[in-house]
Amino acid sequence: ALNCTPPRCCSLGKILHFILNNAFQVKVVAVDAEMNVFYEESVHFDRDLPEFGTRGGVHVHKDGLTVTSPVLMWVQALDVILEKMKASGFDFSQVLALSGAGQQHGSIYWQAGAQQALRSLSPDLPLHQQLQACFSISDCPVWMDSSTTAQCRQLEAAVGGAQALSCLTGSRAYERFTGNQIAKIYQQNPKAYSHTERISLVSSFAASLFLGSYSPIDYSDGSGMNLLQIQDKVWSQACLGSCAPHLEEKLGQPVPSCSVVGAISSYYVQRYGFPPGCKVVAFTGDNPASLAGMRLEEGDIAVSLGTSDTLFLWLQEPMPALEGHIFCNPVDPQHYMALLCFKNGSLMREKIRDEFASCSWSEFSKALQSTEMGNGGNLGFYFDVMEITPEIIGRHRFNTENHKVSAFPGDVEVRALIEGQFMAKRIHAEGLGYRVMSKTKILATGGASHNRDILQVLADVFGAPVYVIDTANSACVGSAYRAFHGLAGGTDMPFSEVVKLAPNPRLAATPSPGASQVYEALLPKFAKLEQRILSQTRGPPE
Repeated sequence: ALNCTPPRCCSLGKILHFILNNAFQVKVVAVDAEMNVFYEESVHFDRDLPEFGTRGGVHVHKDGLTVTSPVLMWVQALDVILEKMKASGFDFSQVLALSGAGQQHGSIYWQAGAQQALRSLSPDLPLHQQLQACFSISDCPVWMDSSTTAQCRQLEAAVGGAQALSCLTGSRAYERFTGNQIAKIYQQNPKAYSHTERISLVSSFAASLFLGSYSPIDYSDGSGMNLLQIQDKVWSQACLGSCAPHLEEKLGQPVPSCSVVGAISSYYVQRYGFPPGCKVVAFTGDNPASLAGMRLEEGDIAVSLGTSDTLFLWLQEPMPALEGHIFCNPVDPQHYMALLCFKNGSLMREKIRDEFASCSWSEFSKALQSTEMGNGGNLGFYFDVMEITPEIIGRHRFNTENHKVSAFPGDVEVRALIEGQFMAKRIHAEGLGYRVMSKTKILATGGASHNRDILQVLADVFGAPVYVIDTANSACVGSAYRAFHGLAGGTDMPFSEVVKLAPNPRLAATPSPGASQVYEALLPKFAKLEQRILSQTRGPPE
């Protein structure tokens, strides 16, 4: 039993985490037994590997929809970062376990015979020289690809529609999701598909490189494929059959995200000095890894307030919908996580600041301080670019009588924006099954989390305290935490016990007296107005 600390064997050891991050870089962090990050390094694809000719780590094809990355670039980046660590004197012999994360939805296609090449690596040569002939697709689709609309419609039709697919797999069909990408490759390049013996996600691909054999896909990243049944954690036969033949054997069986998938390959023992007993814990997607890095617990919510705003939710009983995503929880296989994206985030806040607060965040904060909770019933929807959740564009303002108006006074405009952004987040979170609990806490990150007055509105709208934490490397640190978790026993050990030594978040705002009554009354009105805008935008059914 762990009690409240990591296992004693960790006291002198270190945990490594590697991440293939959002197509731009590969990064490593090392964490000691007290959960302190003591080493970081990175390799930037465009800068450090210019021979692959990528921009932002990807190749954008002529159609503007197809976006791919060269697989060997990722392999060579791992070579480069490990050599950097070796040159710096990093002591690999102290590493007890490693895990990692990869950009979600990317996929890698291993050529027939590749596993044998993985198992017989020579420590005298870098990886990329030995794996050049191991991939049936040299440039692989990544999360930015949007070229599979036809395959999405085919998949939804095969299972009874978009909502049926969402109930089954956690999301309606999305162009970037792996099942649809596989279907496109099978339809357009059947020869390459037939020569593929294994299909990996970016996460399980990276884990495979360390294992020296194919790593299974974990439940959490696997639920971002439109292929995994999120309730019983098995591949959906209907979805597999719709995408491509013999797909189940090419994917392998999924495993819990905290699984130890094996010991590190002898290649790394001989070339870099890793201990033979170093454990590899299943790699996962960058979004699930971020949930682990922020140490969310049941009932918690994380709000990233960046260029786009993102919500991470811990769910016990999910309600899959036509918007947002439900994934298997990366640290508790009995629970779930949800992800909601809102495109009009900080750029929208900056525009309203410039137009109505004299380009000053100080004036912006004064506007929030000088206006009352609920804004006198004045509500606003601000979408200068087409929103994701929901699909609306334009600025829409309503007064207390629900009449549309062209503008508000400056201070009212500022509060309408911030209240509207947070009420929308709460409404759509509750649409996926989220409920504020007595123990709920909100973890706020991103640029706007530095503004205490914005966080006060967040606390008031959700009726829960808001904390801030340094999560610049949340996916990296989260996978290091997950490596500790796997080493400590995985499903038999609560994740919260394993990470008790990690730095605690700081309390930033608590709900104001009376906030609950104000917003419980406003939320139904806000939801109805949103539906009204949607119906007017979409027009009558065809």
